[in-house]
Amino acid sequence: MSSTFRTVPATADVVIVGGGVMGASIAFHLAEAGVRDIVVVERGDLGRGSSGKPIGGVRAQFSDPLNIELGHRSLRAYRDFPDRPGAHIHLDTVGYLFLLTSPEQADAFEGSVRLQNSLGVPSRMIGPAEAQRLCPYLSTDGLVAAAHSPSDGHARPALVVHGYARAAARAGVTIATHTTVTGLDTTGDRVTTVHTDHGSLTCGTVICVAGAWSERIGTMAGVHLPVRPVRRQLAFTAPLTPAAPRIPFTIDFASSAYFHNSDDGLLFGLADPDQPDGFDTTWTPEWLDLFRGVVAHRAPALAGMETVGGWAGLYEVTPDHNALIGRSGELANFLYATGFSGHGFLQAPAVGEIMRDLYLDRTPCVDVTPLSADRFRAGAGIRPEAHVV
Repeated sequence: MSSTFRTVPATADVVIVGGGVMGASIAFHLAEAGVRDIVVVERGDLGRGSSGKPIGGVRAQFSDPLNIELGHRSLRAYRDFPDRPGAHIHLDTVGYLFLLTSPEQADAFEGSVRLQNSLGVPSRMIGPAEAQRLCPYLSTDGLVAAAHSPSDGHARPALVVHGYARAAARAGVTIATHTTVTGLDTTGDRVTTVHTDHGSLTCGTVICVAGAWSERIGTMAGVHLPVRPVRRQLAFTAPLTPAAPRIPFTIDFASSAYFHNSDDGLLFGLADPDQPDGFDTTWTPEWLDLFRGVVAHRAPALAGMETVGGWAGLYEVTPDHNALIGRSGELANFLYATGFSGHGFLQAPAVGEIMRDLYLDRTPCVDVTPLSADRFRAGAGIRPEAHVV
C-alpha cells in the first residue's frame, strides 16, 4: 500500500503533506470524488504522528456547535466504516462520561447538553449514583453530576488510517512514506513546487495536514499556522482478573484524568499541566504519579493497579484549542487542516469531506469559516472549546 520512494512523481494535481488520519481521510474522500493524480507525502510511516495513539476517543460532546457537528458527523462515518471505505476499526460505543465536581462545571455542561441535544446528540446530565452504575470504579464522594452520551466511544486510529489509505491507494493515490518535505516554492499567489528529500513535485494544490509539524510547513509557504507540539502520555494496566467491567470512556473533568477499557485491562491517561512544548515523545512513567494522585480519590481501585508500559505522543495545539481548517488568504492553492488539539481523530471523517469540498469549490456540509487560521491574526472571532481533554 505505501512505499518508500527513491524519487517522488514529478508532478501532482494534489500534494497532501502528512500521512496521519487527516491525510488518509482527505486522500480517500478526494479519490472517491474522482480527483486523480494525488500524492500523500509522509515523513515516517503512516499514522505515526498524533494519530499513533493505541486507542482514540470518538465523541460529539463539545461546547462549540462546530465541534459538535464535526464529531457527530464523524461518529456516523465511523459506524459505517466497515462498508465505506471498508475496514474494521474496533469501534466500541461505550459512551463518554464526564465527571463534574463543582456546581459551575455542572451548569456549564447543562448548557452544552442542551446545545448537543438540539443538534441530534443523545447526551444527558445524570446524577452521581447513575454515574457509578455506569462506571463501578467511581467514588461518588465530591461528585456533583456527570454528563453522558451513549453514542460516543473509542476506536483504533491505526486501523482507521490504514483503512482509508488502502482505499485511497486502490483508487490510484500515490503514498510516499519516509519522504520529508524540505521546502515549498511559490510564485505570485500560488505554491508551484513541493521539494522533498526524494525529489521535487510540480503541484496544482498543497494540503497541509502535518499535525504538530504544520507550523514548519506553513512557514515554508509564508503561511502562519499557529500550532505547537505538546507531549501527552498514557499507560496500560496489567491484564485484570476478574476482567474489567465494560465502562464508558470516563473523564474527571477538573484534572483531565481519564480511563477506559483496553484489551484485557484498562488504559490510563492524563494531561500534565506543566508539560513544556516540544517534539519529545519519550514515555516517562513518573507522570503516572499525577494520575494516581487524582484517581486515589475519584476511582480508588485504579490507584493501586499495576501498569505494564505506556505510550507518549504529540497533541497539535492552537491558542483556542480549536482546529485550523481552510484555504490560505495569501496562497489560493494552499489548504490546511491541522491544530486539532486532541480532537483530530474523532473529527477526521467529517474533515475529509470538508477538505474535498473546499478543493472542489463546493459548499461544505459544515461552515468552517470560523476555523480559518486568520482568526488569530485578526484577533477576533476566537471560539474557545471548553470540553478539552
